[in-house]
Formats: sequence, C-alpha cells, structure tokens
Amino acid sequence: MKHLMTSVSVLSLGVALIGLGSAPARAEEPRVTRETLMAAVTWGPGHGKGRADAPVTVVEFSDFRCSFCRKFWKETLPRIETEYVETGKVRFVYRHLVALGPPSARAAAAAECAAEQDRFWPYHDLLFEQAPSVTFTDGGLRQYAKDAGLDPAAFDACLASRRHTERILSESEVARYLGATGTPTFLINGRLLIGAHPFETFKRVLDTELSQAGSGPRGAVDPGKPPGRR
Repeated sequence: MKHLMTSVSVLSLGVALIGLGSAPARAEEPRVTRETLMAAVTWGPGHGKGRADAPVTVVEFSDFRCSFCRKFWKETLPRIETEYVETGKVRFVYRHLVALGPPSARAAAAAECAAEQDRFWPYHDLLFEQAPSVTFTDGGLRQYAKDAGLDPAAFDACLASRRHTERILSESEVARYLGATGTPTFLINGRLLIGAHPFETFKRVLDTELSQAGSGPRGAVDPGKPPGRR
C-alpha cells in the first residue's frame, strides 16, 4: 500500500481537504504524509455532526451497501449521537469507503448530490434504511431523492455529471492507506477501530479519549475480535 502515498488521487485529497489546494500552483507540491492525510479526513470539508470544538472526533469510513455499516447506523450510531454528539463531547464525520462495487460508488455519488442540496444526512439515512431490500440503480437513487425532498432536476444533473467520483475514490484510497481493511472502519481521535462493534465498545473507547483529551493521536484500538465486518 506504500504506493498510495504518491498517487495523484491521494495527493489531491490531502492537499485539497487541508486547504492547500486553494493556493496558487507552486513548483513543488507539498509532501503528503500520514499525518496530513489524517488531518484531511478529520478536519477537511465533508459531512459532520456535532460541535467543531468537541474534544473527540469520530470518523467513519462506510459503504451504503455494507450490512455491518447498516447495523452500526441502526443500533449504535443513535446512541452515540444521543450520549456524545448532542452533548457536545463528540464530533462525528462520515467518509466514503467503496468496498462492494459500482452500485456502492453510485450510492455514494448520490449522497454527495444530496449534500449539494443540504440533504446529505436525510439521504444517508434513507439509503441505509432501504439497503436490505433494493439494488442501488440510478432509477432507485432518483426515487430516493424525491422521497428525501430533493429537487429532481438538480439531483439528476449532478448524478449524470459524475463530478463526485474522484473524491469518493480518493477517500476510499486514503481509508485503506490509513489502515481500513473492511467496512465500517473508524478513526477515534486518530485511533483505528475496525468493525461494527456494539455501543459498549465505543463507549469504553470514547470515555477513555474524553478522559485523555489533548494528549494527541495514539495507536489502534484493541477491542478484541470484531463481531463482523465486510
């Protein structure tokens, strides 16, 4: 995976998300390191919930077709939101990790098109709600857009343009470079946690991070064998 450090897509993501991409072109591009990529996925533009100054940030790398991602969304995320995000303790960020083929990539693109109309989270929820029973065809994705109250013409134009493809693939590459070997994968203040663990595991890790806030990123979490991942 070392080749990812110098790939164009990873470089573009690291530079653009951190904000260096807005500067005039220079003779030498800034070197992208693991730390800059971690900062990019943690603080770069994206889809987040919670206070910007929360002491703990959770980054989820996810695939809308992943059954374990859906399990996390349905069973664990609501409790994290209630106990940690809504109380100002945790900031939660969603990133793409396309793992299950072209339909997953199209679903991710559709979610980005929904985000253009400030409806990322309703569309995100609708995709996970529908995931067990439907294939993510363009027709189905357009119907979900209508169900989510999006402007159909604007959504269709966005989906047809494929303008979010590079960003989605870049996020997926970065996720793998940072250690994601399946979905869902989480970075909790920089610490790696792979799999759809129960809320109790997240609570233990989050409470530890809150008690040590300000000490900086550490190694991967070792919660034992994940209950499942894809």
